[in-house]
Amino acid sequence: MWARILIAGTLVLIAACGAGLAESPRDLVKLVVQNELNASRDDHSHWLYYDTDRKPGGTTRQWVAETGNGSVDRVLFDHGQPTTAATQRNSIERFIHDPGAQAKQRKSGQHDDKQSEDLLRLLPSAFNWTLISDANGTTQLHFTPDPAFNPPTWASRVFAAMEGDMRIDNAQRRIVSLKGHLIRDVKFCSGICGSIHSGGTFNVERRQLAPSIWQITETHVHINGQILFFKSISQQEDELKTQHHQLPDDLSLQQAETVLMQQNPEPAQAQTASASAAPAVRP
Repeated sequence: MWARILIAGTLVLIAACGAGLAESPRDLVKLVVQNELNASRDDHSHWLYYDTDRKPGGTTRQWVAETGNGSVDRVLFDHGQPTTAATQRNSIERFIHDPGAQAKQRKSGQHDDKQSEDLLRLLPSAFNWTLISDANGTTQLHFTPDPAFNPPTWASRVFAAMEGDMRIDNAQRRIVSLKGHLIRDVKFCSGICGSIHSGGTFNVERRQLAPSIWQITETHVHINGQILFFKSISQQEDELKTQHHQLPDDLSLQQAETVLMQQNPEPAQAQTASASAAPAVRP
């Protein structure tokens, strides 16, 4: 989870401007970061999607339904092991009748969102930006660590040791893909408190699901390291989110359960569908 947060600042809604503008790439990123923060603030949509999450311990497959009170999961395969319909329903029932579990989920999400936003705001100063190409409706930027940047936190130290490329949709100035790697080891307390190893990689894909709404649909994270105060942050994960359908804004947790149990337990793998191509799912 901690490794995911580190890249979230880069995953969270970044964009840049197309060619022909007078601003430098860094100035463009400054403008677009604010634009993306605004878009994130204004997005209150909720989605149903099929999630495939591969980790060394096995693959978890589940339907996820988002609501204003939290996300409800119907886990079909738990670390590679199939679950029964009764087990799935019992797990959902426990969550929707457990205010403590819901509060814990909300607190965790708020913490991740806050740390992601903090890292996002560092983008213009943490990296040097170079225009690579502008063709076929997308712009590609290359980023490298800025030696003058002084990371204020441990998370930003790892964040600022990355190099990679960002591809942008020119029409909406939204991120399409982001991929990079750690170019050096990051040591904490001269290595006494731990370190993150160089060579770690990440690759993120995003898609537009509805007007002005973009979501991460594919994530590949392969980072290794250990920090004393955070235990192991080793992360080997490949996650794919498909078959998105927009849900009603006022969907309750109980209604989310109904929607989840109506879904095909073994849906065919497909590319993410936009909301315009898929009708809203209602209980």
